[in-house]
Amino acid sequence: TSLLLMAGIVVAVGLCRRLTRRQLRAHPRLCTFLLEMFSTFQICACTNELCLLGSAEPKPHTGLTLTYGFTVLHGLTLPGSTCNPCGTLQPMWGGGTSVKMGGLKIGAQFVAAVLARVFMHFLWKLEMAEPHFGALSQGCSNPMQTTEMQAFCIELLFSVVFQLTVLRVESINPKYRVHLIALLITMLVYAGGNLTGAIFNPALAFSLHPNCFYDKFWSYSLVYWIAPSLGKFLIFYVF
Repeated sequence: TSLLLMAGIVVAVGLCRRLTRRQLRAHPRLCTFLLEMFSTFQICACTNELCLLGSAEPKPHTGLTLTYGFTVLHGLTLPGSTCNPCGTLQPMWGGGTSVKMGGLKIGAQFVAAVLARVFMHFLWKLEMAEPHFGALSQGCSNPMQTTEMQAFCIELLFSVVFQLTVLRVESINPKYRVHLIALLITMLVYAGGNLTGAIFNPALAFSLHPNCFYDKFWSYSLVYWIAPSLGKFLIFYVF
């Protein structure tokens, strides 16, 4: 049921993106906002559901396989979208994208993060699948299973590795590039998922753990917002 639900989200987002491109060509800013919002919504909604399946047996093979499969699916179905505020910062800082357009995309990403969380909470209330039972009572699931400084360093390192890899594989055929990036993300999740969640995406982190940001805003913003952003700027200056 969970897999069908995520597949339905992917299909619905694909239809919304196609309709947006057809109907809003004359309104580029609104079109850009909606495309980025729909794309980020897909990633946040599916990842929320994947987190519930992470404990499925056999562990961790099931969770890692689903992570790889859906990362490939996202890469193939969401071309042209960054879905990550850190990915939007690079063209803004380099002058390839105006500050207004970059801010519009980042705003769309966080709006999508909130909408995805609300949408998934609504579906979890229906208890359509076994993993949904008790999902709403978790509150802050506390993804940080280590010290704040170690979590900061892990997310910073993962962000640097991820962003550097994305830059290095830009010239590869997109059909192969999406598999390389998916493999990298799966490896990072395997290496640090039990310590910080290996998120390195501020919008996705806010969608997955909003209650944690309410309870410990400064700690979680340092680890899941500032660390990935700092990693992006390090890559930009060094490479």
